[in-house]
Amino acid sequence: MGKNQSAVDLTDRAIFAAGCFWSKEYFFSQLPGVISTQVGYTGGHTTSPTYQTVLTKTTGHAEAVEVTFDPTVISFEQLTKYFFEIHNPAIDRREKGGQYRSAIFFRDEHQYKIAQELIEQLAQKGIQVATTLEPTSTFWPAEERHQQYCETRNLTPQIFQTTRFA
Repeated sequence: MGKNQSAVDLTDRAIFAAGCFWSKEYFFSQLPGVISTQVGYTGGHTTSPTYQTVLTKTTGHAEAVEVTFDPTVISFEQLTKYFFEIHNPAIDRREKGGQYRSAIFFRDEHQYKIAQELIEQLAQKGIQVATTLEPTSTFWPAEERHQQYCETRNLTPQIFQTTRFA
């Protein structure tokens, strides 16, 4: 590592929404190459949302997981494939306020293209995908009691897992 390079320069970030954020954070945190995870709210139209305001279904925010990862160990594509494996992307929850919608919040054109290609691959296999691709907006970290919820309560959530990309 050069003098002007830091460990932060060697990380990337991805934001996924797929229903309740507690279990999704747990699953992502178990992957090699994932440096950290945090749950929060994104994709809405109000500032400083809280769990209580998001529950009102009026803020437009999704419960999401921000994943900080080492791209030399795990790629955005691998994370996105995993995202599609650990939840049912065919369920469209946008009409119910959207907080539990399936969404990928892309940071740049590269992330957008990868996510779009994976959605197209699933469609070619006949798998219906309601997952939306949304540009990253402000990620509001959830309250501390929601962070690492499963780990701090010694819970192992049940996984919905398939092999869509085998």
